[in-house]
Amino acid sequence: MATTAFFLQGDNLLSPGDFEQYEFPIELAKNFQNPDIFSIPDLNNTAQIFAVSILPGTELPMDWKVMPVRQTFAAANPQTVSRILRACHIAQWRQDSCFCGRCGAKNDDIQNEAQRHCPKCGKNEFPRICPAIIVIITDNKDRILLAHNKRFKTGVYSHISGFNEAGETLEETVRREIREEVNIEVCDVEYIKSQAWPFPNSLMLGFKAHYSCGELNPDGDEIEDAKWFTKDDLKNGIPQLPAEGFLSRFLIKCWLEDNV
Repeated sequence: MATTAFFLQGDNLLSPGDFEQYEFPIELAKNFQNPDIFSIPDLNNTAQIFAVSILPGTELPMDWKVMPVRQTFAAANPQTVSRILRACHIAQWRQDSCFCGRCGAKNDDIQNEAQRHCPKCGKNEFPRICPAIIVIITDNKDRILLAHNKRFKTGVYSHISGFNEAGETLEETVRREIREEVNIEVCDVEYIKSQAWPFPNSLMLGFKAHYSCGELNPDGDEIEDAKWFTKDDLKNGIPQLPAEGFLSRFLIKCWLEDNV
């Protein structure tokens, strides 16, 4: 049986035709200039994940199509999504770690491992994982706070999110990001669930928090608008929500089912 691989370019999957599947014969890598072909164990260390990574900006052969990795969240089964996310994260890390960050020498691969080694200074490099938080905020009126970020599609509202800073706990990140982006304070911060988010190298950690004080005021920099919504609002399609499969949508579903 021919070996199959995920074909990736940045945070997109590639396909030689319609996306009826996600893995294709690895021999198709010959259609690309200087592809990075690699394999790594899956998270259970029971099978190999093969991938072909194409540099961003590389022109694709005729008839090859592109699909954002994010679209697989709702379309593929969880095991396949996990394999795709792992391949995507490692592919982008490999592009960023060709050379040692300490001395600049070209790194060596460690076979079948997510690790690189500098033959000159001995530094080992591993995939970078940057923690980020996303938080569902509720109030005493049984409402949820959702915001429109400038990066979102028109009409889409979601939770406040942001990256963890050096020296900061995740709970502190939750409070700071909410304060900075919508000018309110929260209490009762609790962790709920996480999701791998290799866009390019994050781990998204989902929290819940409760409004305590402050007047809602979007920062105008990242957040263009923020409003409180009821369960009836959401059930009636107001506002437009993130797609199924995203952690943000999972948190909303938990709230609608009274599980947070």
